[in-house]
Amino acid sequence: MNLMKKSKNLSLHLMLLPAMILLIVFSYIPMAGISIAFQDFIPAKGLLGNQEWVGLKNFELILSNPFVYRVLQNTLIIAFAKILLGLVVPIVFAIFLNEIRNTAYKRTIQTLVYLPHFLSWVLLAGILIDILSPSTGIVNNMLKSLGMNPIFFLGDPKWFQPTIILTDVWKEFGWSTILYLAAITSIDPSLYESAKMDGAGRFRQMLSVTLPGMSMIIAMLAILSIGNILNAGFDQIFNLYHAGVYETGDIIDTFVYRMGLIDAKFGPATAVGLFKSVVSLILISVSYYCAYRFADYRIF
Repeated sequence: MNLMKKSKNLSLHLMLLPAMILLIVFSYIPMAGISIAFQDFIPAKGLLGNQEWVGLKNFELILSNPFVYRVLQNTLIIAFAKILLGLVVPIVFAIFLNEIRNTAYKRTIQTLVYLPHFLSWVLLAGILIDILSPSTGIVNNMLKSLGMNPIFFLGDPKWFQPTIILTDVWKEFGWSTILYLAAITSIDPSLYESAKMDGAGRFRQMLSVTLPGMSMIIAMLAILSIGNILNAGFDQIFNLYHAGVYETGDIIDTFVYRMGLIDAKFGPATAVGLFKSVVSLILISVSYYCAYRFADYRIF
């Protein structure tokens, strides 16, 4: 019996092996590059070459750059708005979707709102550029037909942030709805029957039964989202932004990309990336502790 159990566990561990190898190769081994943040790095000498160590000079250089604070502000604003709307919109949608009694109609809507999640930002960026074009885009053509001036959604710094936030919520809210629908289905039906007997209508049942029944999963996801406060969405912004919207669209990840791979300032770019990683690690640790403390969520 024990032999069979060990054999089963071995097969399960072997299934994890490819994922562990990928994690080690692409996540742990590259951590050796952290040393670049403390060096005047010259690529020709290699990572193990005789590089000049400069201590915290790269960090001082970054902190003395006023644009860094603008980048940090953009990151926090975009990430926080995405997290907030990414919680509120799926919750509201899941509650109203649950009220639909026609099963075929309900599943059709579910499929339509899930679909954008499976499309990459490379593909969606091309679609959005066409749709939001100030000259030929369908959105601006509608605005013109209503007597309004066209809006350069992806070219005007004032409109770029709201466009980024709303398009991300549109892409992902359908997928997030799955979790809330699962939470709703786990609510005891007798609670709805009791509320109905007390004279509660469907809207009152949503407020008094459905929302409280979802409170645990809402609290858990809200707490865990704290760890993503510095992740504003590199894929999306990289495929949609340009120099004209750096003022409001540049985030930490795109800033590091340009500084490191385009401007070849490897030391300062690594310093920024290391700073973000340390802060993210602290936030993720705090969020998981809060999830365990207040929502009884455990990884292991």
